[in-house]
Amino acid sequence: MLGLAASPVWAETDRLTRFSTMTSLEDGWEPLTFPNIETHTRYTLDTDDGQQVVRADADDSASGLIARVELVPGDSLTLSWRWKVSNIYEAGNAREKSGDDYPARIYVAFEFQPDKAGFFERARRKTVEVLFGETLPGNALNYIWANQLPEQSMVANAYTDKTMMIAVNSGPSQVGEWVTVTRDLVADYRQAFGEEPPAIVGVAIMTDADNTGEQATAWYGDLT
Repeated sequence: MLGLAASPVWAETDRLTRFSTMTSLEDGWEPLTFPNIETHTRYTLDTDDGQQVVRADADDSASGLIARVELVPGDSLTLSWRWKVSNIYEAGNAREKSGDDYPARIYVAFEFQPDKAGFFERARRKTVEVLFGETLPGNALNYIWANQLPEQSMVANAYTDKTMMIAVNSGPSQVGEWVTVTRDLVADYRQAFGEEPPAIVGVAIMTDADNTGEQATAWYGDLT
């Protein structure tokens, strides 16, 4: 669950809709797609282990589901979830662009802080926002089911150092099993970026295979 210590509680409109109670994928979540990626991962409501979950099927594809929120995390904010994957990617490698795919990941996006960005970064972001009509987040944490990266490792994303990859699971030993994960988002942000986190503006799930061209299925339980 999202547990708070010395932090504001979630506003009713910012609560993450539980997958177990959804009647459609549009209940509090929306598609997350990327420019120049035409093949999207397929997300459906499914029943597994006696509970409704979200199933993601990736086949040389990439997209996610995102819940847009706005919350200043305070001194501590924990996020818990459970997930299961069918397999890991043979060519998966968090340190290389060609291997930047994960059978399961949780993406936490934080508000952009223009006062901490240089001129060229601000200009680049403004251009992208004009072209695609959407305000971009700032730093991000990605909790991943990795292939080669040791568990608990944290590395910069192969495409940008504004996103840090944290291997909360790695390798095939728990493939096919439900695994529960709990993380302190504030502690992880401090370790990743060396400063206090700004507001959280989005939480997403994503199963992608566009770089490796492989296939995988993931099941996501409630994020709380």
